[in-house]
Amino acid sequence: MVKLYNTLTKKKELFTPIDKGHIKMYVCGPTVYDTAHIGNARSAIVYDVLFQLLKFHYGKVTYVRNITDIDDKIINAASEKNSSIESITTHYTKAFREDMKSLNCVEPTHEPKATENIDCIIRLIEHLLISNHAYESDKHVYFSIESYPEYGALSGKKIDELDHGSRVKVGKNKKHPGDFVLWKPANDIDYKLSSHWNSPWGKGRPGWHIECSAMAYAYLGKDFDIHGGGIDLQFPHHENEIAQSKSAFGGSMFAKYWVHNGFLTVNEEKMSKSLFNIVKVRDLLDSGIKGEVIRHALFKTHYRKPLYWTRDIIWESQETLNKFYRLLRSVDIASIDESNTEVYKDFIEALKNDLNIPEALVILHEMATKINKTNNEHKKLKLTESFVKSARFIGLLKSTYQEWFTVGVDHQEIERLVNLRKAAKKNKDYDAADKIRDQLKRMKVTIFDNEDGTTTW
Repeated sequence: MVKLYNTLTKKKELFTPIDKGHIKMYVCGPTVYDTAHIGNARSAIVYDVLFQLLKFHYGKVTYVRNITDIDDKIINAASEKNSSIESITTHYTKAFREDMKSLNCVEPTHEPKATENIDCIIRLIEHLLISNHAYESDKHVYFSIESYPEYGALSGKKIDELDHGSRVKVGKNKKHPGDFVLWKPANDIDYKLSSHWNSPWGKGRPGWHIECSAMAYAYLGKDFDIHGGGIDLQFPHHENEIAQSKSAFGGSMFAKYWVHNGFLTVNEEKMSKSLFNIVKVRDLLDSGIKGEVIRHALFKTHYRKPLYWTRDIIWESQETLNKFYRLLRSVDIASIDESNTEVYKDFIEALKNDLNIPEALVILHEMATKINKTNNEHKKLKLTESFVKSARFIGLLKSTYQEWFTVGVDHQEIERLVNLRKAAKKNKDYDAADKIRDQLKRMKVTIFDNEDGTTTW
């Protein structure tokens, strides 16, 4: 049976679906004003694996991951670039999808956009006004957190202890400093960029939190099994989603299980523009690093724990995948009949235990060792087929041996340049060594200087 850590109850629980014949999952997707960074990617691959696991165990799964395509950050980006909202969001939505495909993520069942669900958002706000959980004030509509006694159940925060002004915007029109906006009136920039819609409260646009509640309701109904996202969204975003959704529909549980992936830091510092340490997926791909290597690197720690991104993590993942692919040298991977091949039992049990991907990777290493030590060709083939099926279950080993080790240029030329660089470094001609590294980079070849003095590429 599948076990998941439920942030709402603060414990690992046996997953008991609302309807075992149809699992429903909603995950907060990107705000499309820039290209995806590795934090976005970590969330995407975690829920990608969970999607595969749920399909494997239950069959029918509806996975919804939204696109936030109207937000202050998007409006600011459009204004700064003197561009239209649609141009910005179309470009970055396409880039996000391309990057996630490069990381071997499958497409979710539905990927709704906030701007395509404005009518549903307005209806949800009307429900909240009628039930006295929301109020109008100076052309704004706010949710009243005091109207919802369970506010803080997910995050553990109490209404009277909220540090107002730090995570919530204090406004003079609010009844309580923690009240959050559901609908805001259009301003001059909104009119200039056409980022507004008609509503019963005048021209304006929705707040961020109500967008996700509306899209979850539109595609999954009042109640569904799993709501996922990064731990940074636990408060206030997810807390507010619960409050407004359960208030709008009396008796609703909204999401039964809340799953959050942990923070990702770069050299032990939180990624931020001010620290100039944001690592973009597109930059890594453009430097010649394969998407599958990035995916493996993001699997290095359990999804709930922080992941510390360093330069070495990519090198380690490259070496691991090189090792795995070498096992396929004499195997026609295209001929493997996956319908008649089982995912390794211990491997799938690791995933069922709160999505323990690092343990599953250890099992892959153990399988690789067994394959290397097996002399019986029939047993070796069967074990290799199970190894490939298991790795593919989490989005690895999607290529053939030949595809993985072919980069579109002459291998002998790469070796020649690598050896020239070794000689330059030995002679302490570091300028020449750097120039050769740059030349290899332009050829989409990444080189790794190992601690033992050797170089791999």
